[in-house]
Amino acid sequence: MIQPKAATWKKGRVSELADILKQDGIIAIVDVAGVPATAMLGMRDDLRSMMTMTMAKKSLLRIAWVEAGLDSDYLETIFTGATQPVLVHTNSLNAIQLFSELEKTRTGIAAKEGDIAPEDIIVEAGQTEFAPGPIVGELSAVGIPAKIDKGKVMIQKTVTAVKKGDAVTGDLGLMLDKLGVKPIEIGILLCGAIQDGVVMLPDVLAIDHPSLVAQAVANALSLAVNAGITNSGTIPLFIAQANARALALAGQLDSSALDDELSDMLGAAATTTAAPAAEAAPEEAAAEDEPEAEEEEEPEFDGLGDLFG
Repeated sequence: MIQPKAATWKKGRVSELADILKQDGIIAIVDVAGVPATAMLGMRDDLRSMMTMTMAKKSLLRIAWVEAGLDSDYLETIFTGATQPVLVHTNSLNAIQLFSELEKTRTGIAAKEGDIAPEDIIVEAGQTEFAPGPIVGELSAVGIPAKIDKGKVMIQKTVTAVKKGDAVTGDLGLMLDKLGVKPIEIGILLCGAIQDGVVMLPDVLAIDHPSLVAQAVANALSLAVNAGITNSGTIPLFIAQANARALALAGQLDSSALDDELSDMLGAAATTTAAPAAEAAPEEAAAEDEPEAEEEEEPEFDGLGDLFG
C-alpha cells in the first residue's frame, strides 16, 4: 500500500513554525476569528515592532510543537477556545505586557445579519440626533419605540433589542448602527502564553494595575509610618497622632491649667463625642440621670496602628 507523502510546502511550514517555537522569549497563541482582513492588517501594523504573528492551521502547529520539543499538553490547554489560531512570538514583552497590548486591539463594530449577540444588546431611552422623518417608523418596525419630541426623534423606553446568544436581523443591525450601537467586539484575543516554561492563561494575566498601585502606596505609607520616616505623606499622620495624644493628656488636667486654645479644642472634641449620645433611647437617657460614682477612663492609644484601623 502506497503511503501518501506530505506536501513539500507543509514540511517547510512545520519547520518554519518549529524554528519560531525554539526561539528565546515569549510564545503565545492568539485567536483572530471574526476580525475583518482590513482591520487585521491595521492591528498587525500597530503590533509589528513588538511581536511577530504567524498564522497556521492547528494540525501544523501541533506537529511543529512536538518537533520543537515542547509539551503537547501546554498547547492543548492554550488551544481551548481558539477558532482561528495565530502563533505569536516576542522577546521585548513579558506575558502581562503582551496581554495588555493585545487587549488594546479590542473594538466594537456594527452588527450585520446573522451575527450572534455576545451580550444583551440594549438601546437606552433618550433623545437621538435624528430629525423627524421616516426613521420613527423604521425604529418601531424593529422593536424600538420612538416618537417626535421637541423637534428630535426620542427613544421612548429602554429596550433589549437582542438577547445574548440570539442572531441579529439585517434591518435591526442597520438601525443599531445608525444609533451608534456597535455590539460586536473584535480583536486579537490572547488564548494563552508560555513564559519560562509556565503556561499563563488570560484570567491570570488580566491584572488591575490601578488597584495594585493603590495597594502598594498604602503598604509603603504604613511601612514608612511604622519606621518613623518623615516625608510629605507621613508628617500629617504624625501630627494627627500628636494632636490626639495632646488632647488625651489635656483632658486629664484641671481646667485652670489649660489655655484658651486647648479649652476650645477639648470643647469641640466633647461636642463631637456627645452627638451620638444625644440619640440614645429615652430609657437609656433616664438611667444616665442617676448619679453614679465612676472612675473616669483614660483614653487609650495603641500607637501608630490606630491610624490605620
